[in-house]
Amino acid sequence: MSSALEVQGFGGDVIEPGGAEYEAVSGSVVVPGSPAYVLRPVSVADVRAGVRFAVDTGLKLAVRGGGHGFAGFATNDGGVVIDLSRLATVEVVDKEQHLVRIGGGAVWGQVADGLAPDGLAISSGDTRSVGVGGLTLSGGIGWKVRKYGLALDSLVAVELVTADGEVVRASGDENQELFWAVRGGGGNLGIVTAFEFAAHPTTDIFFGKIAFPATELATVLQGWADYLRTAPEELTSIVDFANPFLGGPNAPVEINVAYDGDDAELAAQAIDPIRRLGTVLSDEVSLRPYADILVDGMTPPPGIQLMTRSGFVDTASVPEVLRILAEVGGAERSPIMSVRSVGGAVARVADDATAYAHRQAELMFATTVLGPKPVVDAAVPALTALWGRLAPHVSGAYSNFLSSTTEEAVAAVYPGATRERLARIKRQYDPGNLFAGNHNIQPE
Repeated sequence: MSSALEVQGFGGDVIEPGGAEYEAVSGSVVVPGSPAYVLRPVSVADVRAGVRFAVDTGLKLAVRGGGHGFAGFATNDGGVVIDLSRLATVEVVDKEQHLVRIGGGAVWGQVADGLAPDGLAISSGDTRSVGVGGLTLSGGIGWKVRKYGLALDSLVAVELVTADGEVVRASGDENQELFWAVRGGGGNLGIVTAFEFAAHPTTDIFFGKIAFPATELATVLQGWADYLRTAPEELTSIVDFANPFLGGPNAPVEINVAYDGDDAELAAQAIDPIRRLGTVLSDEVSLRPYADILVDGMTPPPGIQLMTRSGFVDTASVPEVLRILAEVGGAERSPIMSVRSVGGAVARVADDATAYAHRQAELMFATTVLGPKPVVDAAVPALTALWGRLAPHVSGAYSNFLSSTTEEAVAAVYPGATRERLARIKRQYDPGNLFAGNHNIQPE
């Protein structure tokens, strides 16, 4: 095996099998791995050296931010992993413009905590340990999505290391095609070593769960969707049900709400229509700092697999999709169901403005099965049947909630015109497809 000294020009950590830290860094959060090298850069120069090393050795390359991706893109077997966790600075570079520069290896908990003293926030995901890179490059449907859009909609520039080891800046004024592509194109174009976001001023927000009986699932779910169409955009909401850890088909229907503001009267006006949807079993909504609403990520125990699939729903299809989900969610052995409201600021961006191609969807939903491999395998026939029923009524897929990497999955994430444009840009910046550890776009 090559020694660490052969990673020329690399000043960070080189971790190989048998090393003291190897077991802790070899896998991603949800998928185990056995890479030949884990490189942990401490500078952009180190990232460049790591890329050159992967090219020179011909080893498969994986790039890791937070490492939460369901498909396991943050690790591999026998290849090189570039772990960006030491590139995690969070800096307010222009307080008047709320311009923030974030290292490519930062996670959202670090960002929320780092911006809180300045009263700023970025609409991100809902988990502290999820990486800024993975979430942003593929979308970012977070707790302020209806008011501020996707995480990538707040992005103003990136610093990126390309497949030839060069450092490129992309923004609305520089390398505009590359900037279009990184906003939705995942990790296909290179390694982002720094993100520049336009943050927004924030207050504490009203946040929490309102739970209803499982017997009221169908009426609560449809009533929730009907209300969100006219709810103020300060309100973002997610419905979770059929959680096997809370009773499966008997689990309460949990409506998570986030009202972006600290005015109690306005918050009540926005949230009370949800409280009136059914019999409230519990109501945990309270005023909290934005940084405190992000949850700690779950690390599955060894041997536990996750299979996640997602889809988008337009307004016309909402009633039928929710009817099917409620029917299946109320039966034994249902997958875990989660339905998210989108619309609002997301839909006001033109469909072709970024490589995120699902702007007009009203809802995004996901099904998840987890357990030992025999349990997950046994769930496949019923899950396939469910998605067969849903197929005429849903479109696309959200890559951040998608464990499959098949050609069908890639086509769902990137519909025709988006994929063709990405392929042209991929050919310019990564003609050899070095960055293939993703929902991969082949160079044109």
